[in-house]
Amino acid sequence: MAQDDRDADVNFGQVLYGADYNPEQWPEDVWDEDVRLMRAAHVTTVSVPVFGWAALQPDEETFTFDWLDRVLDKLAAQGVRANLATATASVPAWVTRRYPDVLVVDEDGIRRRHGNRHTFCPSSPNFRRLSTALVRKIATRYADHPALQLWHIGNEYGTLCYCDLCADAFRQWLRERHGSLDQLNRNWNTAFWGHTFTDWAQVEPPVSKGERAIQALRIDWHRFASDALLNCLRAEVAVIREVTPHVPVTTNLMGAFFPLEYHRWARELDVVSWDNYPRPNDPPETVAFNHALMRGLREGQPFLLMEQSPSQQNWQPYNWIKPPGLLRLQSYQAVAQGADSVMYFQWRRSRGGIEKLHGAVVEHHGRSDARVFREVAELGRELEALGTRTTGGRVAARAAVLFDWPTWWSLRFSSGPSVDLDYLEQCRSAYTPRHQLGVQTDVLAPDADLSAYDLIVAPVLTMVEEPVATAIADRVREGATFVATAFTGLVDQHDLVHPGGAPGPLRDVLGLTVEETDALPPDRTNAVRLGADVGTLPAGTELPAGILCERLFLEGAKPVGEYTRDFYAGEPALTRNSYGQGQAYYLPTLLTGDGQRRLLTALCTEVGIGSPLAGGAPPPAGMEVTRRVGPSGAGVLYLLNHGADAARVRLRPGVHTDLLTGRTYDAEVSVPLRGVLILAEPTS
Repeated sequence: MAQDDRDADVNFGQVLYGADYNPEQWPEDVWDEDVRLMRAAHVTTVSVPVFGWAALQPDEETFTFDWLDRVLDKLAAQGVRANLATATASVPAWVTRRYPDVLVVDEDGIRRRHGNRHTFCPSSPNFRRLSTALVRKIATRYADHPALQLWHIGNEYGTLCYCDLCADAFRQWLRERHGSLDQLNRNWNTAFWGHTFTDWAQVEPPVSKGERAIQALRIDWHRFASDALLNCLRAEVAVIREVTPHVPVTTNLMGAFFPLEYHRWARELDVVSWDNYPRPNDPPETVAFNHALMRGLREGQPFLLMEQSPSQQNWQPYNWIKPPGLLRLQSYQAVAQGADSVMYFQWRRSRGGIEKLHGAVVEHHGRSDARVFREVAELGRELEALGTRTTGGRVAARAAVLFDWPTWWSLRFSSGPSVDLDYLEQCRSAYTPRHQLGVQTDVLAPDADLSAYDLIVAPVLTMVEEPVATAIADRVREGATFVATAFTGLVDQHDLVHPGGAPGPLRDVLGLTVEETDALPPDRTNAVRLGADVGTLPAGTELPAGILCERLFLEGAKPVGEYTRDFYAGEPALTRNSYGQGQAYYLPTLLTGDGQRRLLTALCTEVGIGSPLAGGAPPPAGMEVTRRVGPSGAGVLYLLNHGADAARVRLRPGVHTDLLTGRTYDAEVSVPLRGVLILAEPTS
């Protein structure tokens, strides 16, 4: 697709519905039954052949595409499209036997033997040559096939390699990033402990028994490793776009996945897709956070739910079965949060191998009267009936949480300040209260366009560069409210502490400097006592706090809360700085218990942001409320009941029509447990 097309939202004209399909695992007489069952389940799209490299190319000189020809022809004849995979996710044994450099070397410096998945070295020239050659064969053969709808590049990228090829590539990457060895030494502060490098060959990957004291090296290694795998995707995408320039491309990401900087990955895709596998005890707001994170990778564009289990996830400690109704609820949660597809792994349960106990649409017994198949088919029927009425819609958010992979790496690799400082948990905790309030919230990169957001929260955003700080300050000057927490703005992109310390380039907008940071063990706590009203929280309110407590020099900011304990009792524990038309709050600690919820609830009220319900009221506990606005400007309201009982909510004035049932509501509506309502808002 042309760049302008890639920047636009991809709209497939329906909610895509389907599964990973692995026909090469089955005799051909099963394929006709599969296609028949797909139509019975209202399947529109399948991912095929994700793990098919060995079946497509049994040796370097031989390609066997006839079986895939027949599969795609059968699918197309029944109106099922293909999310056509490049099949490079699982390297055949003949490849690693003939070209051992394709195998990865792990963090301990040990080269892995053949087996499992994702065992290819991203720097291996043999892998690059063989994989792109296969992709060219597939793209050329199926460029005009009527089943082709979308390209699926690789699969769940994520294995890092520490081999000599990657070490050489890392050094070249560093030359390009830092320019010279002297500059690298300055950026990494290698004079500390006398770790100065005098030759590029001395720089090695951070293997487990190697250099681990230079945190900037470890952060740059993760940047490089993410880019190295991304270059594998880029190489395949380049072939795809050469042969089929108008067919969109994606790869399946994995939510809050530590190794890869997904904000950079999303720029290479036409549409983001991801695999959602919540644990049985994950609250709905945790799942919603992951959806919002994936949606935010392309700044709010609709995404694809590429995988979920229809029943069980075999790799979890207990193969818990989703009870009746939960699959439907979780699927519509994805749609409510911005998905334009609902898909499963996998279509038919494998007879053997590590995932023979992983859930599938078609169970081992093969029956279509089974509970799981019936639920899948009924959901497919509903999605088919919805047509285009929910596709292309964006979540109408005025609030944002900033999430940054390099900051995550920086804090993970840091020696201090506290083993209890969990960056991902802090970001989720900033998102959760607003989700519970029904406040539409995006999760964005710090350098995203912030012009649409009136409440911006940056939890523990330790790594801040001047352009990001300038964009935040500009948005506050225009009227937004910005909230930062302890350990914000301490370092730059090289993990070097900013001159003058924290909050670095955010000093002016926050109006303060951090003097020192105390790290509290679990048996020490503190609290923030408000000295002035903050939204709906009156002066005198106490909010529990812990983990970190900073002492501040105020340089324009006004204290609106104070610590209640320790030698810094009475010192500022929450500040507010007027800046242009907006204001910036600084919380020099981390709220615990219900503190985060209470403060963010108050700030939402202060800013004037509420739910899409009548009066902006928060929904009942367990009720998820989301609003998507379509390309035409029409709004669709999603009500999903994750709670224990039926719940009632009041709607904004006007007649709302349930797109699933056709019923209309103009005041209140009751939603049963695990119930879903998708309401077209009044057009007025």
